[in-house]
Amino acid sequence: MADSDPNVAKGHQGGKARCEAISWQELLAQDSRPAPAMLTEESYQYRGSEPLAAERYTSEDFARLERERMWPHVWQFAAREEDIPEAGDYTVFENAGRSWLISRQEDGSVKAMHNVCLHRGRKLRTEDGTADTFTCPFHGFAWNKDGSFAGMPCSWDFKHLSADKMALPEAEVGRWGGYIFLREEKGGPSLEEYLAPLPEFFKRWRHEECTTVIWVAKEVPANWKVTAEAFMEAWHTVVTHPQLLPFTGDANAAYWTYGDNVNVNHVPFGIMSPHVDPNGKTQQWIVDEFCKYNGRSADNYEASGDPFAVTVPEGMTARAALGAAMRAGYTAQTGYDHDHATDAELLDGLVYNVFPNFAPWGGFMPNIVYRWRPGKTPDTCLMEVRILARVKKGDPTPHGVPMKLLTPEQRWTDAPELGVLGHVFEQDMDNLPYVQDGLHVSKTGEVNLGDYQEIRIRQFHQTLDKYLNGELGAKK
Repeated sequence: MADSDPNVAKGHQGGKARCEAISWQELLAQDSRPAPAMLTEESYQYRGSEPLAAERYTSEDFARLERERMWPHVWQFAAREEDIPEAGDYTVFENAGRSWLISRQEDGSVKAMHNVCLHRGRKLRTEDGTADTFTCPFHGFAWNKDGSFAGMPCSWDFKHLSADKMALPEAEVGRWGGYIFLREEKGGPSLEEYLAPLPEFFKRWRHEECTTVIWVAKEVPANWKVTAEAFMEAWHTVVTHPQLLPFTGDANAAYWTYGDNVNVNHVPFGIMSPHVDPNGKTQQWIVDEFCKYNGRSADNYEASGDPFAVTVPEGMTARAALGAAMRAGYTAQTGYDHDHATDAELLDGLVYNVFPNFAPWGGFMPNIVYRWRPGKTPDTCLMEVRILARVKKGDPTPHGVPMKLLTPEQRWTDAPELGVLGHVFEQDMDNLPYVQDGLHVSKTGEVNLGDYQEIRIRQFHQTLDKYLNGELGAKK
């Protein structure tokens, strides 16, 4: 029946305790299209239950070890292809004490060069732009866009500097799915190996056919790991984001890990949270709550103007009704046929993370992409939110929008383009600064994690430890 409660008792699965609710796999078995194996095949392995040391988030010594032993050896998401579409376009990427020029070459390739003059150390560029030559504003030393030395004034005084030794140091560059990555220290796994199994999974969702339509960033008064970890689990929804519970299966979510670098949280939408009393709640109520909340950013929201404000037919679930509406809507918007897309791929939060700080959402809807960069102290970071939208079939890819940097005094809601996401992020901000403060004053000095719902956080720290202990990333 359309009004039946889908949150049946579940108990345990996969050998570990789960919430007593319908599982992610059981939910997908009810979807109106067959789900691909990557969404149904569980990848979970118990990783221990030991506490983490609070100083991992607060200590400058620990942050220094990250800068020395981890950041130079990992593939870092540095830019999107649409950020620098034409030859000569460049973007400035800064992270963990380094500054880079990501520059498009004449043949379409991309180079990543240190953004530092080799004369007296001034940054060559502080803003994105287009240039065939990078000339230092201090004394006029100049480099071509490929990093080769172009010359300097008073060359007679620098006979000891040869052009070949004056090339800007480069990082390795890797490109996948419209994303541009760099690795400071050469050697180690290829980008495809590092990202596995993401390249195989995302073939279906084609992020290379997307462009950046929203990009907002803000300094957060919390460690970059504290901030990233707030987006690695959905179970804080019940307390932090209660307005989402009418249409979010927080306790139905799946948490899986893949090797050292990749993990995922599959969060179903269009289903009522097991924490909501189902009495008197219909499938139509779920749809109405979903549409009312997602329309709250618009003035005078009217369901009549919302293509997803559907009437749930008798015998259909809210998920299936919303999935059908989105299947038709995204087909019309993009020109691509979405008949094969599961309800999950059109509706749910398929939130992947790649170590250490890159988190692209899967699926066919406009995709969120998170990135977190450490601040100048362990107590701050820069959080970025991009929204990717598919370019309509046959249309050229437009230049991505520039990043909007909010001031420390501004709120996420001061970026109206984020819509309801701004309100959700502000609820997270009500926690994160106090998490950072609490870690500094903790009596036990320990952080405890759940075995299942926080398995992604544990995998993250175990991988980080491999770099800090020299198991990964050591120079050969």
